[in-house]
Amino acid sequence: MTNTTTALIHHPYEPPEGFGAPQPGVFKASTVFFPNVAAMHAREWKHKTSYTYGLHGTPTTYTLEARLATLEGGLYTLLVPSGLAAITLVNFALLKTGDELLLPANVYGPSKVLAEGELANFGVSLRFYDPMNAADLAAKITPKTKLVWLEAAGSVTMEFPDLLGLVRACRERGVVCALDNTWGAGLAFNAFDLTPGTNGSGGPMAVDITIHALTKYPSGGGDVLMGSVTTRDSALRQRLTDTHMRTGVGVGVNDVEMVLRSLPSMAIRYAAHDAVARTLARWLRQRPEIAQLLHPAIEGCPGYAHWQAVCGHHGADQGSAAGLFSVVFDERITVAQVERFCDSLKLFKLGYSWGGPVSLVVPYNVPAMRGAGWLHKGVLVRFSVGLEAAEDLQADLAQALATLQT
Repeated sequence: MTNTTTALIHHPYEPPEGFGAPQPGVFKASTVFFPNVAAMHAREWKHKTSYTYGLHGTPTTYTLEARLATLEGGLYTLLVPSGLAAITLVNFALLKTGDELLLPANVYGPSKVLAEGELANFGVSLRFYDPMNAADLAAKITPKTKLVWLEAAGSVTMEFPDLLGLVRACRERGVVCALDNTWGAGLAFNAFDLTPGTNGSGGPMAVDITIHALTKYPSGGGDVLMGSVTTRDSALRQRLTDTHMRTGVGVGVNDVEMVLRSLPSMAIRYAAHDAVARTLARWLRQRPEIAQLLHPAIEGCPGYAHWQAVCGHHGADQGSAAGLFSVVFDERITVAQVERFCDSLKLFKLGYSWGGPVSLVVPYNVPAMRGAGWLHKGVLVRFSVGLEAAEDLQADLAQALATLQT
């Protein structure tokens, strides 16, 4: 080759093997080379044993998928661009015209909107069930029901559901159940073995699929959008993989690199978020401005017994929980006062999402979200606790609460 440009593109140098470092290599590709036509025809990417095209995976994405499968307790994981994309992938893979979908009454808002929009347009019907009452779910499952979504804890209002009862109802009726496991993060409990050590005759009490918004704790920086879908079932894996391919969803490898870098510290960060959140939640519960605390791991809060059954240890208040909780203000405190409280916070920033180093706060109009089922008259505010010191966050809350007196 005499031309410099050609020589640079087709340079023969190959780096020596044997390099090792704490972080895996970053492989970016749309095009993947084949050594010959026979290899091009023989390669199969669906089982993660080889490479055909960047959209279907590189060594970097395969590595993150394998680590997430281990984290979740599953066997097979797929990466998608966001947590909502993970929910969408499961819905698209498992539902068709004439099928019915069941969602918990406290479902994540965008999941509800997706079901009422695109899925309804495709001829999929929707009903809601009470996540605190497994008998209600069991009564609503019909032959048309093909998918049940579970959330633990519930979005915004933070009730921990009767997860064991809900999964049992689905298993007994042969309906696929999928869990949004973002709150538990694969750390608070193992969704694929909800009763470890019991050796039940029917196998472990387990969900069929988990989705995870990697945007939250696996990323940990508030700077990555990504999601995952995990299962242990090979037939479900095939359906999910086929839909994943047909819809053309993929993730940026630089984002994959950032999640891989954050995963080793996730358990430590999760525990730190949890500890400070419980400290602040207990302090707020004593304040006269607060009518109701919503934190599944604190006794007296909705779903505490269900949380204890799945996440607790020997009846003690020592199990794991996310750094997330909500409070309902006394009904005498107006919406304008609550908004002034939120605006007055300095360390807590106004912003959606959670799981990053910066604490966040969001006021919610729960009656508009939940309808007649929401009985509290006060305004709800959700807190996501970051990695700041507990005393600093408590002081910030105290000074903002003081504004309610002016």
